[in-house]
Amino acid sequence: MRQFDQPGVCVVCLDPSLIVQQANREFFRQFDDASSDVCGRDFCDLVHPSVRQALKRQFTRLLDGSRHRFTTHVVAIGAEGAAFTSGLTAVAVREGAAHVASILVVMRPTAGGEEVDMVTNRKKLLTETEARILEGIAAGLSTIPLASRLYLSRQGVEYHVTRLLRKLRVPNRAALVSRAYSIGVLNVGCWPPKVVDDFVK
Repeated sequence: MRQFDQPGVCVVCLDPSLIVQQANREFFRQFDDASSDVCGRDFCDLVHPSVRQALKRQFTRLLDGSRHRFTTHVVAIGAEGAAFTSGLTAVAVREGAAHVASILVVMRPTAGGEEVDMVTNRKKLLTETEARILEGIAAGLSTIPLASRLYLSRQGVEYHVTRLLRKLRVPNRAALVSRAYSIGVLNVGCWPPKVVDDFVK
């Protein structure tokens, strides 16, 4: 992996089950500094839960032969839980015509690789009811249909919406949905909207 040592560029080799096999120095620096802590881990555990599902779908297409490479943007969780945005390119390395022997992943931090404001510490941010209400708001439901769906009174829904607005420090429902996506509480690439399970009490 030494030939890939370029400032700011992370290069990692995964086996077909997406386990980290080896990586360059920049990858270890970005993700923990200790190769023993990163090698042997599932690569998808190193990205934010809100983008994990979409990334796994891309890797599945790579492994089943639907495509031989893909490029996407991810939010990765680096050392000490700091989140950063990165452009990611993955290429299938094949043995023969069909068998994928390994996957080479190159990550280049975007926009200077600045840290982003996301919930990364698996904090149980929402109650089950708040999660369902947030999903409903993100899907465009108003108070009465939400109340009917969740067997709550109209006032009950408004109470929980007010709590959500306070928790995420936003002034209205549109800002609530936008903030929830921006900090990674709602899954990216998922419809109907779904709260990431890691953040539900």
